[in-house]
Amino acid sequence: MKQELVTFVEKPWGYEKWIAVTDSYALKEIFLKKGCRCSLQYHEQKEEHSYLLKGKVKVEEDNEAGELTAGIYEPGECWHEKPLARHRVTALEDSLFIEVSTPHLDDVVRIQDDFGR
Repeated sequence: MKQELVTFVEKPWGYEKWIAVTDSYALKEIFLKKGCRCSLQYHEQKEEHSYLLKGKVKVEEDNEAGELTAGIYEPGECWHEKPLARHRVTALEDSLFIEVSTPHLDDVVRIQDDFGR
């Protein structure tokens, strides 16, 4: 069955397209403009996996010791964020990625944000 896009959300760093949102999962396409980054954040319940389609990003995330570490990701690579893990994505180039997560879309605790949110 053909479905319509659920929601388009403009962000100060790019946009999110909410492709599917169900009681079990959410699927988003996320565009991040070169030089921009999302907030340093964590989620109480939300768990997410991301897959980079285009561009190049730096992902800062908690390691097993709870320390922020950074890795560079290129198309075809993915990352996984568990609940309570701090993380932030910075676009080193215009970047497009897919995020699949649990459906807790409002579960965002911002620690630091370049846009004052």
